[in-house]
Amino acid sequence: MGVLYFEVSSYLNKLTRHSMLQRQHLFAHMSGKQLEDALIASQAFEERSFDAYGLFDAQFNPLGGRIRQIPRALSLDGKVQELENCLAADDPHLPRHSCDAVAIKVKDGRWLVLVRDNGSLFVVTRIILHALLWGISLTLIPGFAGWYFLRRRPLKRIRAVQASAELIVAGDLTHRLPLSTRRDELDMLAAIVNAMLDRIERLMHEVKGVCDNIAHDLRTPLTRLRAQLYRIRQQSGDASPEATALDQAIEETDTLMARFRGLLRISELEDRRRRAGFIELDPLALLVELHDFYLPLAEDGEIHLRLERPAQLPALHGDRELLFEALANLVGNAIKFTPSGGKVRIHAYKDTLGVHIAVEDSGPGIPETERDAVLKRFYRSEEGHRHPGFGLGLSIVAAIVDLHGFGLEVGASELGGARLVLHCPGAVRG
Repeated sequence: MGVLYFEVSSYLNKLTRHSMLQRQHLFAHMSGKQLEDALIASQAFEERSFDAYGLFDAQFNPLGGRIRQIPRALSLDGKVQELENCLAADDPHLPRHSCDAVAIKVKDGRWLVLVRDNGSLFVVTRIILHALLWGISLTLIPGFAGWYFLRRRPLKRIRAVQASAELIVAGDLTHRLPLSTRRDELDMLAAIVNAMLDRIERLMHEVKGVCDNIAHDLRTPLTRLRAQLYRIRQQSGDASPEATALDQAIEETDTLMARFRGLLRISELEDRRRRAGFIELDPLALLVELHDFYLPLAEDGEIHLRLERPAQLPALHGDRELLFEALANLVGNAIKFTPSGGKVRIHAYKDTLGVHIAVEDSGPGIPETERDAVLKRFYRSEEGHRHPGFGLGLSIVAAIVDLHGFGLEVGASELGGARLVLHCPGAVRG
C-alpha cells in the first residue's frame, strides 16, 4: 500500500501539471469577452475547491475571478509552480495550502492567474494513506495484544522455574524444575537440568556418606584408644618420662575426636528435615541470655562486653538452640581474639528487610581477602593459628545460617576489629 500511495501520488501530480499546461495554452490565445466567457464556462464545470482563477489588468488590479490578489511567491514567468502557502483570502473555497499556480499574460495585455488545489485532487492518495494507517493500526494493536497474552504463559513457567531454582540454590537439592505436558524447548532444558541435579545429588550424598561414615566409624576406635592411653597414664608415675608423651598422645586424641564431632555436627545441620521443628522465638530473650552467659568469660579476660538492643524486636521463626549455638560461636570467637582491655559489642536492630544481629570486636579483625575463606571447614587464618581451635566454628555458624535461610556478612567493625552480622530476612513474623 505504501508503494501504491507513492505511485498514485506521482501520477496525479503529473496529471495536474499537464492539465494546467493545457488550460494555460488555451487561455493564452484568447482576449476580451471571449476570454471572460471561457473562464466562466470552465469554472462552471469544475469543483469550486479544485480550481480558481483571477484576471488582472496591466497594473495588477483585479478584474474578475475569485482570486483578488496575485500570490507573493508566484513568479510572472508563465511557468507552473508549486506553492506551499497558496492564497491568503477569506473565501473558504480558495486553496490555502499546497497548490499549483501559473501567471500568464494574455493577448490583450491582461494578466491571468490559474490555481489548482493539490489537496482536492489528491483525495485518492489520502484514501490510500488512511487505509495504510488503518492497516498498520489493525496489525500492530492486535499484534501487541496477542504478544502480551501469548507471553504470559511462558513467563509464568519461567517464574515457576525461577522459584524452583532459588530453592535449589538455597541448598534443597531434592527440588526439581517443573515440567509441563507440552514437551517444548523449556521442558527439554528443564529435563536436562533435572538430570544434572539427580547426578549431583547422588554424588554429593555419596561423598557426604563416605565422610560421615569415616567420622562415625573412627570415633569408636579413637574413644577406645583414648581410654587405653588414659589407663596407661594412670598406671605410670607423674615423674616417669612416658607421662609427658602419654599426655601429648591423649591431647592429640582429644583433638581428633573434637574434629570428628565437629564434622558430624555440620553434617547433622545440613539435614533440611530439622526445619520441621522450627518455632516462633523471641530474639531479645535469646540475646539477653547470650550476654549473661558470656559476661563472666569476658570479665575474666578484662574485656568489656556490651549488648545494644531496641526495646522490641519481631519474633523469628527458627530453632532456638541452633541460633544460640551460632551466636555463641560468634561471641566466643570475638572474646577469644580480642586482647585484654578490648571491647566486644552485640548489636541488634531491625529495618524493612528484617532483623539483624551484629557481633563486633576491637581485635585484629579479618583481612578482606580471607572473609570468604573463614567460613570454609578447617580454614584458619594466620592470626587463628595463635589461638586454640579447629577451624570449624564459623563453618558450623554458616551451616546453621543456611539451614534457617538467613545470611551471614563478614566485614570490618568501627571498633577496629571484625564485624559479623546475622541477617534474618523473610523470617520475620509480625
